Amino acid sequence: MNIVISLGIEGTAEKTGIGIVNSNGNVLAMAGEQLYPEEGGIHPRIAAEHHAKWIPKLIPEAIKKAGITYDDIDLISFSQGPGLGPALRAVATSARTLSLSLNKPLIGVNHCIGHIEIGKLDTGAVNPVSLYVSGGNSQVISYESGRYRIFGETLDIAIGNCLDQFGRETGLGHPGGPVVEKLAQNGNYLNLPYIVKGMDFSFSGLLSAALRLYEKGSKIEDISYSLQENAFSMLVEVTERALSHTQKDEVMLCGGVSANKRLREMLAIMAEEHGAEFYLPEMKYCGDNGAMIAWLGLLTYDAFGPIAIKDSEIIQRFRVDEVDVPWVDNTKRILKLPDNILAKGAESNIVKSSYFNTETISKVRISKKYRIKEIDNKIIKSRTKSEAKLLSDIKASGVLAPILYDVDLESKTILMEKIEGNLIKDVINKDNSKKLGISIGNQIAKFHNSDIIHGDITTSNIILNNDNKIVFLDLGLGKYSNLIEDKASDLLVLKTSLETIDNKISKETFEHVLNSYCETSNIPKKQILNKLDEIEKRARYTH
Repeated sequence: MNIVISLGIEGTAEKTGIGIVNSNGNVLAMAGEQLYPEEGGIHPRIAAEHHAKWIPKLIPEAIKKAGITYDDIDLISFSQGPGLGPALRAVATSARTLSLSLNKPLIGVNHCIGHIEIGKLDTGAVNPVSLYVSGGNSQVISYESGRYRIFGETLDIAIGNCLDQFGRETGLGHPGGPVVEKLAQNGNYLNLPYIVKGMDFSFSGLLSAALRLYEKGSKIEDISYSLQENAFSMLVEVTERALSHTQKDEVMLCGGVSANKRLREMLAIMAEEHGAEFYLPEMKYCGDNGAMIAWLGLLTYDAFGPIAIKDSEIIQRFRVDEVDVPWVDNTKRILKLPDNILAKGAESNIVKSSYFNTETISKVRISKKYRIKEIDNKIIKSRTKSEAKLLSDIKASGVLAPILYDVDLESKTILMEKIEGNLIKDVINKDNSKKLGISIGNQIAKFHNSDIIHGDITTSNIILNNDNKIVFLDLGLGKYSNLIEDKASDLLVLKTSLETIDNKISKETFEHVLNSYCETSNIPKKQILNKLDEIEKRARYTH
């Protein structure tokens, strides 16, 4: 078998990188320069000029390091997106020029998948749930049904951007992450918002609250500590939710923010608590680099062949769930739970119990070792109280949910009815998707009409019981709200969850959900559709 050599060009933001990798998975060379603006954030035009200056210098440097000639190169790979438009165009132009001048095939790849694949290559991870965190991206990603799926992501700004903005606004400089990490080592906790919405997280409100504390004169060390602990706890919680949902046994951290030792520690603790392996690539592979583009180029080229020059346009908002990845090994090793535990969720153990000779279950909220006590106690107490009330109120709206028998705030335990049946994710198929979609949409509209927000409507939190009726579980992230924004967000959590099943089934099912919802909802259909479209178009996934 011939060994293929790929040269990769990376430049989605401020970093210029060239990498050379062969089809045996050997990284032959890496070369790169990094731009750190003295003031403000990354300027797209300056970043593009930086790439245009350095790419012609770094390519011969990488060729020399690899000990090869230009004739030895078999493939030119480049970051096609996502990223800053001018920066991506500079990279694409360089890649096209090199491809034409050397008469070598061209392949454009997804930058984010590059981080995952180089991480897997470096660590030996097979099929992990990946937390990808950088200046422009904050996502929880895992493979399902032929593609990498986004199980959770930021609703506004990325974690790296959040830390950098904090650094700029407080005079700490850019990048802010390393300075915040250092200051946090000598800080104490101050109360800040903790914002997890279903499988997504939000950092803009947390950032604003941190900056208000700074304006009021709070110690910068205390603010840095509290900002970091809240932000990272949110990231790890959503990763834990994805791990629980997929039942995989590998967790991987990738992206530039993975340099933070506290984030590494928290994610490793969470993985250990779930009996999962934790993987962290070498730091040279965590930041943006050319090797990840070269390696993904090889995988993509082997599966699909090269692209034509006319198809090499940049894709500024290039989502990982738009890309088929047939090379992924979908090995899953389901963890065996102790006999007394029916299920292990992201924040609770579901334990067999009884109530007056009736078989029941107990939802026991477990303290998380990765979270500091101030955050952990606040979350557990508030969610236990809130869920108990919501369980009663959702039934009053005409929707099936487990009967609540008892609540113990001291042990953070809710005793409830055991529902016999199957999770929607395990039973939905092309034959029943219409019927299930209509029923689910109707039921969601009923509790939304009572201003109840579920907060985590995934296919793991809906059961089809033995009477073929829909039952909603796990209202731990629920709340009361009459805002269309919150109701639309509830629906989008379900949409994202359905997308992890099958492309065609998920699309058709959500259409039935939405049509049924609009027929029952007291909100005009146009308002719902407009709000769904507005939320989905927000700039979440760009540098």
